[in-house]
Amino acid sequence: MEKNFIERLFQSHRNANQIPAPQQVCSWLNGLLQVLFPDLADRKYRNVRDFEQHYNDIKLELYHILQTIESDLPASAEAIESAFLQQLPQVYDTLLLDADAILTGDPAAVSRTEVIRTYPGFRAIAVFRLAHEFYRLGVPLIPRILTEHAHSETGIDIHPGAAIGERFCIDHGTGIVIGETVHIGNDVKIYQGVTLGALSVRKDLAKVKRHPTIEDRVVIYAGATILGGDTVIGHDSIIGGNAWIVKSVAPHSRIYYRQEEEIF
Repeated sequence: MEKNFIERLFQSHRNANQIPAPQQVCSWLNGLLQVLFPDLADRKYRNVRDFEQHYNDIKLELYHILQTIESDLPASAEAIESAFLQQLPQVYDTLLLDADAILTGDPAAVSRTEVIRTYPGFRAIAVFRLAHEFYRLGVPLIPRILTEHAHSETGIDIHPGAAIGERFCIDHGTGIVIGETVHIGNDVKIYQGVTLGALSVRKDLAKVKRHPTIEDRVVIYAGATILGGDTVIGHDSIIGGNAWIVKSVAPHSRIYYRQEEEIF
């Protein structure tokens, strides 16, 4: 019995498609973040050539990772690598705006360095924005490996398919869930325990917009749950803690949870 089971498992390994090892992908991610942000780096560079060599090593590692799944890519590993790297300056600039939004929005934050180095919200956003580029390019597996790694580190679960605007601020962050078809505008601030989810988890709705739209300058306080693909939170609204919302909210709204009076 055991021998047959071992042979069965062996066949599944032998017939499996090549996939990138999560440890390799996460190691590459950490290396890239250290190149992008000196606040995270564990080394100093003697000169620009030394830095460029390290940058090229990161590029080569990405190419090797993409090569392992090249048969499942919509283009060659080299083309995907090039397309990702072309977007990297824009992603970097957007992340600096995110860091500044967190610094501005959190009275406890004292510097951009503190935000980048220590805030789980920034780390989750940074990994999401990198993963989103791979998702947009049609790369399988890698986007989810990246965001699930960030999820395990920070407690913040952002699907790589979500669309998130500039100056996104996550405060505290633990327990936040942002679904695949969420659309978030600019200058949005979200606190811990917020769920932006779907009203239905039916598999046949996989290609349908299932998650809410959050327009510009919305603040969503801790524990709020907003569900449904037709649900739109209008711009400049405030959603109070523990609110449960399944219908659209007009711009400039103030929505608060009010506990019913208890009867003893």
